Amino acid sequence: MPSVIRPLGRTLLIAAILAMPAINSGTAAAAPAMKPPADSAAIPGPHIVAVVNGDVISSADVSNRAKLFALSTGLPMAPDVLDRLKPQITRQLVDERLRMQEVLRRKIVVSDQQIAGAIRDIEARNNMPAGTLRQKLAADGVSQRTLIDQIRAQLGWTQVLREQLGEKLAVTDADVAAQQRIEAQQVGKPEYRVGEIFVPVDDPANTADAQKFTETVIQELRAGAPFAVVAAQFSQSQTALSGGELGWVQPNQLDPEVARLVTEMPVGAISNPVKVPGGFSIVTLQGKREVGRDIGTLVTLRQVFLPFTSPLNPQAPTEQQKRTLEKARGISASVHGCDQMEQIAKANNSTHPSDPGEVRLEAVNPPAFRQLLATMPIGSATQPLVAPDGIAVAVLCSREQKNLASNSPEDIKRKLVNERVELLSRQLLRDLRRQATIDIRTGGV
Repeated sequence: MPSVIRPLGRTLLIAAILAMPAINSGTAAAAPAMKPPADSAAIPGPHIVAVVNGDVISSADVSNRAKLFALSTGLPMAPDVLDRLKPQITRQLVDERLRMQEVLRRKIVVSDQQIAGAIRDIEARNNMPAGTLRQKLAADGVSQRTLIDQIRAQLGWTQVLREQLGEKLAVTDADVAAQQRIEAQQVGKPEYRVGEIFVPVDDPANTADAQKFTETVIQELRAGAPFAVVAAQFSQSQTALSGGELGWVQPNQLDPEVARLVTEMPVGAISNPVKVPGGFSIVTLQGKREVGRDIGTLVTLRQVFLPFTSPLNPQAPTEQQKRTLEKARGISASVHGCDQMEQIAKANNSTHPSDPGEVRLEAVNPPAFRQLLATMPIGSATQPLVAPDGIAVAVLCSREQKNLASNSPEDIKRKLVNERVELLSRQLLRDLRRQATIDIRTGGV
């Protein structure tokens, strides 16, 4: 049975560390620590803001979720900004409790291993070293339970949808063949890589609040908040765990108003709130291409990662960090092939995979490193690449131009499954809301 959650590609370690200063740089400065915004609630102490089938949501729950969002974006947020978010956060927590109650009713268990894996995926998708997210939460006074509860509800709800769909999750070879025939007829037509954040409106009376919420989120996105992080926090569609990623779609696969926007938007743009059935969408355009035509360069690498025993202060590296840099320099000078690098990674018990998978050259940042990969000889090694938690050295194994526009049978299966799951998710949540006893207390947030 195919997975409901779209799998994430293996993360290239290098992407997370390219912008970091070298240990011996005289101009480098440590990144400023993010500080959680002050809680602007005027009422002292936690109090009840909503009751969902007897399950209490407190002002502390809402404030913690708001702080988690602020911390995740990496942006300073004024108390009035967070106040504008809190009514919608409350409604989001109501929906989350409804989902979790259904998970418990069906006796579905979400294991600690599943939650840990989801956290690793979030870190990888946002180029964060493993363990960084938990460390940031602890350092900035945000309860780890806030993140864990959110992920547990998302994973549990996915299991609910799997159970509900049953055999309908099994995409047949005939289904795939039919989709391939449709795609073959579309060759040369435009398609778009789209990200979305979906904000539901369960009651017409809440439309204004939902729109105000989307406008606040858009403001933060345009100020630099990572779209994938914001989608994971606030999107109420099943794409949330994959950072709001819809993948490559054609206009006829989108809501008409969304389709109109993406055909006009420049790549990288963030839309204004888009009214769609059931709520609002925030859309970003991540790429454009023609169906069946997308020539790109793929590179493969092998890498070793040498960890630090303590976080790096570029102005005052420890003796262990200096020794690690010297070791990395030795590896960089002596390695002349991918097999050799794999052996070194194994011998050093590298904490990151030696093979990060195929990487599209055009997507590599910063541009200087992209240019290096485009021109360096096959089999040669990079200079040491320094991160806060260690140093990597990589070897270029291959560089090849390919047509990347064709969808594999597995890609098509995932797309068809995701469409079925998303439709069921919205229908089932509407049913749960209709059957529930929900008391949202005025002024409670």
